[in-house]
Amino acid sequence: MPDIRFVQLSPVALAALIAGDLAAASAAAGTPLSPYLVDEAWLWRVRLAEVQADPRAAEWIARAAVAEPEGVTVGHGGFHGPPDADGVVEVAYSVDPAHRRRGYAKAMLRSLLARADADPRVTAVRASIRPDNVGSRATIAGLGFRKIGEQWDPEDGLEDVFLRRKKQR
Repeated sequence: MPDIRFVQLSPVALAALIAGDLAAASAAAGTPLSPYLVDEAWLWRVRLAEVQADPRAAEWIARAAVAEPEGVTVGHGGFHGPPDADGVVEVAYSVDPAHRRRGYAKAMLRSLLARADADPRVTAVRASIRPDNVGSRATIAGLGFRKIGEQWDPEDGLEDVFLRRKKQR
């Protein structure tokens, strides 16, 4: 399985991605980013606003996923924000279409779960997946997620909600 290193995207890097300036974003991130991250400008607008509203959220959201040892940015991942009042974080990740079907999503998710398990504030990790998203369902399979319900997402429609309790260290 590939190794993934997450690189936090600073407000400067996010603003550069929103502006479509890949070179400036890469310089701010300290690693070569991919055009796929520029294509995700809608997400970076949301994340930049979240970080500006709560700078502590930066450690949880807006990270580039870099495959090691190649040093290639293969997507992005993180959480929708810091742990909520119950200690739950919701995982989020996306693989650049040019790098799909190579195990990167599972590697990203494993890395994110390890991050969550290492934080004493986290009690569980949540995942929301559309019923027809076979790839995401396969990605969470075998990692301790259980379906706990359904929700309606304004962008994605019906989603199944899964929860994985934190693994004790």
